[in-house]
Amino acid sequence: MSREGENGIAGSSTVVQIGFVVKDIYETKRKWAQFLGVEEPPVGDSGEYAVTHTQYKGEDAPEAKSLLSFFNFPGFQIELIQPNEAPSTWREFLDTHGEGIHHLAFNVGGMRMEQAIENCRDFGMTLEQKGEYADGSGRYAYLSAEKDLKVAIELLENGRKED
Repeated sequence: MSREGENGIAGSSTVVQIGFVVKDIYETKRKWAQFLGVEEPPVGDSGEYAVTHTQYKGEDAPEAKSLLSFFNFPGFQIELIQPNEAPSTWREFLDTHGEGIHHLAFNVGGMRMEQAIENCRDFGMTLEQKGEYADGSGRYAYLSAEKDLKVAIELLENGRKED
């Protein structure tokens, strides 16, 4: 395995986001805001395929979309995800497990996304879904780590880097 140690397999050992898959994003964000004592964040969508280039299980997935809402805190984020009916990691999770914690996210740090994915594969994870942020400012990748880590891992690369 390459790039282990203090930066971890993914290039960072700091969790920057916890993601929840939900059936009703509006009700769930209302409850989280009430619990946290903060304003409700806006709801957006996962973006258009022409920008996101979403792939699910190695295939183009132009219909895979979701509603998203983010609670932002210094260095940490809670993400709520309400998937549409199209096949995606989010829809698969909701159909299989119901609502709940879908992933923990890590920034890839100074490592390139491709290297972080390869490191995770070497660790025994499988790439489930990847794409660009809705605004094109970065990219994400979800890797299945349920067998060993009991949760999916999301890699985040902020600031788009050309291959």
